[in-house]
Amino acid sequence: MARILVVDDEEDLRAFCEATLKGVGHDVSTAADGVEALEALERRRVDLVLTDLRMPRLDGEALLRQVRATWPDIAVVVLTAHGSVSKAVEAMRLGVSDFIEKPVESPAALRTAVARALGRDPLADATTETRLSWGAPAMVAVETALRRVAPTDATVLLQGESGVGKEVAARAIHRWSRRAEGPFAAINCASLSETLLESELFGHERGAFTGAVTQRAGHIEAASGGTFFLDEVGELAPSLQAKLLRVLQENEYTRVGGTRTLTANVRWVAATNRELLAAVSAGRFRADLYHRLSVFPVHIPPLRERREDIAPLAQAIVAKLRVRLGRPGLRLTDDTLATLSAMPFPGNVRDLSNTLERAAILSDGDALRLDAPLPAAPAAPDAPRNSAPTLEEAERAAIVQALQRHDGNRKRAAEHLGMGLRTLYEKLKRATASRREHLERG
Repeated sequence: MARILVVDDEEDLRAFCEATLKGVGHDVSTAADGVEALEALERRRVDLVLTDLRMPRLDGEALLRQVRATWPDIAVVVLTAHGSVSKAVEAMRLGVSDFIEKPVESPAALRTAVARALGRDPLADATTETRLSWGAPAMVAVETALRRVAPTDATVLLQGESGVGKEVAARAIHRWSRRAEGPFAAINCASLSETLLESELFGHERGAFTGAVTQRAGHIEAASGGTFFLDEVGELAPSLQAKLLRVLQENEYTRVGGTRTLTANVRWVAATNRELLAAVSAGRFRADLYHRLSVFPVHIPPLRERREDIAPLAQAIVAKLRVRLGRPGLRLTDDTLATLSAMPFPGNVRDLSNTLERAAILSDGDALRLDAPLPAAPAAPDAPRNSAPTLEEAERAAIVQALQRHDGNRKRAAEHLGMGLRTLYEKLKRATASRREHLERG
């Protein structure tokens, strides 16, 4: 694990950080101020410095400047109290990896920020919406299962609703595996046509089809020596199911339009939000392929079944929003956390992330408010004016406007709204179901 230096003039906080980080295997040393920290760094190099900003003798900002000048490869995470906005902004300019707001009360938030700064966190995805938290008992069981299967080459089937973080789990398996130094390739089986998906999977030879002007390696070939993640595998067409089965059975395949047999040297991880056994029973999915994919099945529970995760997840998301939005003072109040813990989040972690980002944009101060009014869609000339639209109404209106602006192109509308295409589909599906229910009642 990593060598970490904790710098803070509060002895209790130093002890808390040291115990928390040692608990996950890090080698931790401490210093009471910037002077002691520099002396420690001269004696022993570290991978990360976790430092307060306000300290006697030499404060965190001066320490950060010295670290950046002398040891530019050391990652830095800053502990900042609410109100230290100007110093936090300056720290951002100096290349801080992350912030943790004081008082630090969540071991999970501390471990997450440190792991993310080190670039070694297999649970921190490129996008916040797929970030998983492992604090709840259900998620501890998931992590245990992933860590147990990761060192093997067994095929893993990740099952769970959209937004629970299946790709995050797949990346965790890769990072904890013997193939960690190899590539990680991912493909969404629902996002491409059958012909294009076949080419993306297996590659193609020159002249294999119109537009194939050169030979092209597929994802399987590109992922050689690493991990290949098949997302939404339940959407595979029957013909591709048969071809994928051959690869899984024989570790062999050919490019589209080719005759030469290639060897597949990848570790397979698949994911689905469907009940694949039901699809097998209905004849929509091959039973032999299902059994090949589900050597080691792992179910990731929805957020509603692990509500104790909502608070630490929200804190981790807000920490990223501080950097992304340039608002280092952004914070969650106890009332906001209580409200979040009671909300349904049908879209799981992704839904929680979108809710927090919208609230952050609409909140005037640093205290993030969930009741901040959303802009209403323009009403028809003869439509009665309501007071303030609900979150659902305003969101639906924004989606309609985006679709109208982009001539019904859902992909461009999703990009305009800053959400994933699948998230847009889910919201449209829920809106349609809600309207149908309303009509049936009316």
